[in-house]
Amino acid sequence: MEVILKEDVLKLGHRGDVVKVADGYGRNYLLPGKLAIEATSANKAVIAQMKASAIRKSAKEKSQSEDLAKQITAVELTFERKVGDGEHLFGSVTSGDIAHALEAQSYTVDRRKIALEEPLKTLGEFHVPIKLHREVTAHVKVTIVSDNPEETAASSAA
Repeated sequence: MEVILKEDVLKLGHRGDVVKVADGYGRNYLLPGKLAIEATSANKAVIAQMKASAIRKSAKEKSQSEDLAKQITAVELTFERKVGDGEHLFGSVTSGDIAHALEAQSYTVDRRKIALEEPLKTLGEFHVPIKLHREVTAHVKVTIVSDNPEETAASSAA
């Protein structure tokens, strides 16, 4: 089945591309999710308009993402967590936690755009990438500290 992508789909293509997909994938995922439309002759006539619109929209999104990236790069997030032996956290800091902390500072970022391969489980300083646009990635500085600073000072003095 041939479909025209209305949105960027990971590992498949970008907005406006005509791609061949399995019938089930197209009918059960792409079409109901409004990620694509069927590539009929009538819809193919609309592709040129769609691509021009997509280019304008992508350029606008990219410039907004670049502005947001400049602002987010200056942000430093600090999380206080309960710590066990060997500076290992009870729990972890996840992409959801980072998204909530950014939202508290009035930066709206979808947690799925935070490219955290696995949750942060140790104390320290981390630079977490945030994919704002396919060509724009910002890095936010995340610091995880103990919620009991005396305990950390005592363990490093020993």
